[in-house]
Amino acid sequence: MVYTKWMMEEWNGMGNLKRSQITGMNFHYLHYPLEYFLDAMVKFEFEQIELWGASPHLYVEDLPLAQVRQIKGEIDQRGLKVVCFTPEQCMYPINLAAKELVIRERSIAYFKKSVETAVELAAPMVLVTAGWGYRNESREEAWRRCRDSLEQLTAYASEQGVVLALEPLQKIESNLICTLPDLAEMLESIPSPYLKGMVDTIPLAVEGEELSSYFERLQEDFAHIHFIDGNPGGHLAWGDGNLPLEKYIGTLSEYNYEGALTLEFTASEYLLDPDAAIEKSLRTLAPFFTDTAGSSF
Repeated sequence: MVYTKWMMEEWNGMGNLKRSQITGMNFHYLHYPLEYFLDAMVKFEFEQIELWGASPHLYVEDLPLAQVRQIKGEIDQRGLKVVCFTPEQCMYPINLAAKELVIRERSIAYFKKSVETAVELAAPMVLVTAGWGYRNESREEAWRRCRDSLEQLTAYASEQGVVLALEPLQKIESNLICTLPDLAEMLESIPSPYLKGMVDTIPLAVEGEELSSYFERLQEDFAHIHFIDGNPGGHLAWGDGNLPLEKYIGTLSEYNYEGALTLEFTASEYLLDPDAAIEKSLRTLAPFFTDTAGSSF
């Protein structure tokens, strides 16, 4: 899209979205060392990152906390901060709602390790998802198991001073928390300042939901956003999809959102040249943020 001078003045007039809110994530840097990703974040002038906890970068089952501290040192040396630790939980055998007790207990232990890792990274949040139940069983039974797991994890996270950010998934990924009403129901059933809701613009768009509804319904319990383009799916770089960026920006400004806007690119097309997806997104987003004038990107 071509932005006119009038449009740029209009958006800049809103004045409350900052370039520093745009947050890098390492998902599409999977085929590069973690240090390469961190160096790219410095090159593209990020101040904060969301760290995807997966092999080979940082898989909690492989790395003792001493090695996590070494990674924290690499992050600190580059002047970056971690705003959220997101352990891989969709491709790995993790399911908080699993019918099989061994899987569910392993999943709870995995997220407890993730909370401990977040403490070492000085990350205030750990992203969690509900998991899923079998499609041919009672949803209520799977919901009960999920709620029990999240209740245990919330209690543990509260002891560590870490917030759990609960993310709705697409219906092809989960049959439990896929919409705002699902998310609100779970949050209301586990009242705690250490369990909050978040949203990813892809499930949001796939479900036809409005970003403003999350602000209205969740209010202070709305903690985090994965901010990406899509068709409506795809987790694409901004400019590669057709999601209503201007509308989202207007909503973020209207509700004075000051949290992270994470660029979570999961499409395989970005694996060969991950920097290109970052650069294209930053160029597309630049007109909407107030402190980009001195930036090279």
